[in-house]
Amino acid sequence: MTNCTITNLRINYRNNPVGTDDAKPRISWQIDTEARGFVQSAYQIQVADRSDFESEIIWDSKKTDSDKNVHIEYAGPVLKSHTRYYFRVRIWDSKGDQSEWSEPGHWETAFMFADEWQAYWITAPVQNDDLENEACDYIRSEVSLSQDIVSAKVYATSLGMYRLYINGIPADDTLFNPGYTSYKNRLQYQTYDVTSLMNSGSNAIGCILGNGWYKGYLAWEGENSHYGNTRALMIQMHVTLADGSEQVFISNDRWKVSTGPILMSEIYHGETYDARLEVEGWSSPDFDDQHWESAVVIKAPVSALVAQENEPARIIETLKPVAVITTPNGDTVLDMGQNMVGFVEFTVCAEVGTSITLQHAEVLDRDGNFYTGNLRSAKQTVTYICKGNGKETFHPNLSFQGFRYVKVTGVPEDQLLEQFLGCVIHSDLEKTGSFRCSDELVNQLQHNILWGQKGNFLDVPTDCPQRDERLGWTGDAQVFIRTAAFNMNVVPFFEKWLKDLAADQEEDGRVPHVIPDVPVAGYGSSAWGDAAVICPWTLYQCYADTRVLETQYPSMRAWVEYIRAQGENEYLWNTGFHFGDWLGLDAKENSYIGATPKDLIATAFYAYSTELLAKTAAVIGKEADADKYTFLHKNIVDAFRQEFVTPNGRVASPTQTAYVLTLMFDLMEEQDRLRTAKMLAEHIEENGVHLTTGFVGTPYLCLVLSRFGYTDLAYQLVLQKEYPSWLYSVIQGATTIWEHWDGIKQDGTFWSDDMNSYNHYAYGAVGDWFYRVVSGIDLIEPGYKKIRIQPHMGDQFSWAEASFESVYGTISTAWNKQDDGTVKLDVVIPANTSAEVILPASSMDSILEGEKSLSQTSGLLKVEQSGSEQLLLLGSGNYSFTLTNK
Repeated sequence: MTNCTITNLRINYRNNPVGTDDAKPRISWQIDTEARGFVQSAYQIQVADRSDFESEIIWDSKKTDSDKNVHIEYAGPVLKSHTRYYFRVRIWDSKGDQSEWSEPGHWETAFMFADEWQAYWITAPVQNDDLENEACDYIRSEVSLSQDIVSAKVYATSLGMYRLYINGIPADDTLFNPGYTSYKNRLQYQTYDVTSLMNSGSNAIGCILGNGWYKGYLAWEGENSHYGNTRALMIQMHVTLADGSEQVFISNDRWKVSTGPILMSEIYHGETYDARLEVEGWSSPDFDDQHWESAVVIKAPVSALVAQENEPARIIETLKPVAVITTPNGDTVLDMGQNMVGFVEFTVCAEVGTSITLQHAEVLDRDGNFYTGNLRSAKQTVTYICKGNGKETFHPNLSFQGFRYVKVTGVPEDQLLEQFLGCVIHSDLEKTGSFRCSDELVNQLQHNILWGQKGNFLDVPTDCPQRDERLGWTGDAQVFIRTAAFNMNVVPFFEKWLKDLAADQEEDGRVPHVIPDVPVAGYGSSAWGDAAVICPWTLYQCYADTRVLETQYPSMRAWVEYIRAQGENEYLWNTGFHFGDWLGLDAKENSYIGATPKDLIATAFYAYSTELLAKTAAVIGKEADADKYTFLHKNIVDAFRQEFVTPNGRVASPTQTAYVLTLMFDLMEEQDRLRTAKMLAEHIEENGVHLTTGFVGTPYLCLVLSRFGYTDLAYQLVLQKEYPSWLYSVIQGATTIWEHWDGIKQDGTFWSDDMNSYNHYAYGAVGDWFYRVVSGIDLIEPGYKKIRIQPHMGDQFSWAEASFESVYGTISTAWNKQDDGTVKLDVVIPANTSAEVILPASSMDSILEGEKSLSQTSGLLKVEQSGSEQLLLLGSGNYSFTLTNK
């Protein structure tokens, strides 16, 4: 029997998911062992309908010779709807020894076929077209059960945003369902296990329904109803009784509708709640609803319905205010100490009719006054009218805000600090990465990167969470996705968003600038539309997920073919609208677009997306396409060199972004790359060790410098404190990443009101460099099946440590420079993987592992010398190296 334990069983990245419609769910597990060099040689998976596996086995993979332990597709009989399936795993090691069976995991199906929906779409009989004063709908029904309950599941969705209640209690802790999707093409429904909330006898189902993203205001032109102008709800409940029978309850015209205390709820504008209008017991059984109106059935398709794919939004943590400020203007303002996304919960005691108002903002102006200019038309205002019978606790229901500061009116100051709480809300993504080092300013920068991701990963990857925008900008998503994948497990989040991208993609292959599509935003820019290719490929690289490539391949190909069809030369992209190097600091006066020619950027990304498309085709077995797009890529690179590189091998446009893109995407002749990198370094140094790059160049800047031997310069850039730099905003007190390098100028004035978010993650892409270069965690094979460990231990830090939870398990590095000149490096490599560890040592004799020489180190498979470095091939395990001065 092998000495290991099978742990962390997952179905499609989730532990014991409820409510999937995947016909071939993928099974993964991790291996926990103290043994070094552990390799799986075979596995066996069994699936049954009982956790004891004593009934008939539904699927048995039998012993399968393979070292694969991630993303193994279920290959048994067709799955039934509304069914729980149990699975367990055992493995064999490289010696042929067998493990114990794992503890069982499970998953539960929802609707496997659209025609199983029996429920009707229902809505209020009268629609209010005045969105400024549109109350939310309160919808209810009752069900009667004659026996004890074994199981009760609710399947629910809406055109709008809803919150579900069972017998007066929220069905679960998720928020803002059904989420933000390409509603006409793909609408998620949620599955709720409400068994513990149901009783024999009378039960009530209640639902609050608001506008949400579906009908509410979106984008900056003051328009609403982008996806529809009629809110609607659909609910189906399946109850299994003690005798084994099943009862099904559906939404129909016998359900009742009214209004309640939520008089207005909007994504941008906040919420107005009049507690005097509360209807006690409205979602509980035996409530008298005879004066409520009957719901109206409307026609809406069910073919677009898909089970919940991404992680839902929840309150993830809470923050107490750190101070109460009285501004020079006399306003009372709470400082949460952190720019955050979510809402404020408060408890007050006040007379009936007292109006309490909360306005939300990210920063104070240079005089210390409350500032909302950068919100543009978004009001971000919560109004609560008290009912006046003692303590009252409230938080918004169907709206969220982006803020650090809260201006409060109507509350005595002595009730502010202890009775107000910031509820931090984002998609409930598993945190997978951490990075720390000896420089506290850099640690704060990493904190800001993570909090920028928290605030903007709320159902879709948004550009900002506060102003009248909050849209899924494709360019921002593609430049940040690699960093995001270190910080959190982002696969289900991005897989859902990429399916929306494909659904919203135009017939000619154009990709909207924002996903889900809001037409006012536009279509088809390079580096933005390239998210269609870059994001799936990045997910494949980070998680070894070939399904995302297979699913997105038609979209990826359509985007490249769209570019190919533009202009007269199929190998250049020199036509159409492009954002260019957005917010590049070398832009002309009063321009948002940097100095790097747009057609250079467009053609560079055309080459890059085509290269990735060819690689994708090869991975998923489309050999003819792989050859086709490899040939196309070669021709694009040749055309790029003819158009944008001089005959003697110089980039024709000598900007930092031009240098970075040509090097990052291998667009220069190989013999010209080192000189081009030297020119980039000289450009940065001549600019006072400052960057001039915008959204397009910045994410790759430090990576390119390190790749070509300029890591010390990359360190200097990252540690630069003067504007423009990453640390400038940190020194200015930022707690998230800014949209502009000088969002707040040195004199305390603002860049502008027009476009000045203080929570905008794009420039946080430098986090990728922290993990891959400073801490040295990178991949050789997709999913980190084979890892490269090569920390660049610059003189600027005395220590650095990082940890990353890969699909195989934890990868970590921690290096520390000792007073005697030696360097300690601790490395963790997960079971069933291997790693190349590259150490700065001139000989293997100058390296100890533990207290032993390398020749005595177990788990060490190979040592090679390469100049002044030693390359160690290691099996899995925990290692502690000491690099001496010998």
